[in-house]
Amino acid sequence: MDAAAHLTAFVRSHDPDRYRAALFAPAAARDGLVALAGFDLEIARIREVVREPMPGEIRLQWWRDALEVPDAEVTGHPVVDLLRAAIARHRLPIAPMIALIDARTFDLYDDPMPDLTAFEGYAGETAGAIVQLGAIVLTGEGTRTGAAAGHAGVALTIAQTLATLPRTLARGQMMLPADVLARHGAEPASLLAGEDTPQARAALAEMRDHARHHLGRVAKLLPDLPPEALPAFLPVATVPRLLKRLETVPGNPLRTLVDVSPLARLWSLWRVARSGRLPRM
Repeated sequence: MDAAAHLTAFVRSHDPDRYRAALFAPAAARDGLVALAGFDLEIARIREVVREPMPGEIRLQWWRDALEVPDAEVTGHPVVDLLRAAIARHRLPIAPMIALIDARTFDLYDDPMPDLTAFEGYAGETAGAIVQLGAIVLTGEGTRTGAAAGHAGVALTIAQTLATLPRTLARGQMMLPADVLARHGAEPASLLAGEDTPQARAALAEMRDHARHHLGRVAKLLPDLPPEALPAFLPVATVPRLLKRLETVPGNPLRTLVDVSPLARLWSLWRVARSGRLPRM
């Protein structure tokens, strides 16, 4: 299997929404979109494959070095080499990628997310950056898509955070903002222990409402964006359905992983790709 095929299979397996979204893009842009998705996956999963923060820090530094010398010799790492090619082909800025790596340092430790503002900053520098870079791949510039990409990043990050909450809580990591928990009297220790309380459910409800607020902002901005940028935003199409599933999760929401069926995800992507609009919340 060559590098491109390996990367495509990797993204299709681990981030099917972004893989399918790329299929709605012109063929010339798909390599860039898939490379960005692979890069995001590689950085995001470092916490999953290291036992201590220091090996994770070393891996992140390796990625920084790989990006800061994009003209260096081929590494043999399919994601690095194809990302470098995409950077050159689509003239992508490297600074947002370095900022994404820096933001993901937070994942290596069990420090609590301090507040909603910090959460939104983290989301903007991770998921939001990938959306914005994808828009640059598709349009050749990013001056008109930045605000929508930021809102999309927050909506995507909240949905992903809530959907994978049982996994992160089980490993002792608190991704929910401390000020949101405090507003509802939800104790971090109680959530980490998986205790299903009214206070915890109220905090989760606020996060879902916040995601819907950002989805509304994306929906308002989307019709005025360059039409060719749409595939970069398509992963957001699955968020409304995921939020509904999270709202009606049976049993303990702190111990129950939630997802949407592949067919429902594909339908959501196709509907937004066809109409150019997000469904009403």
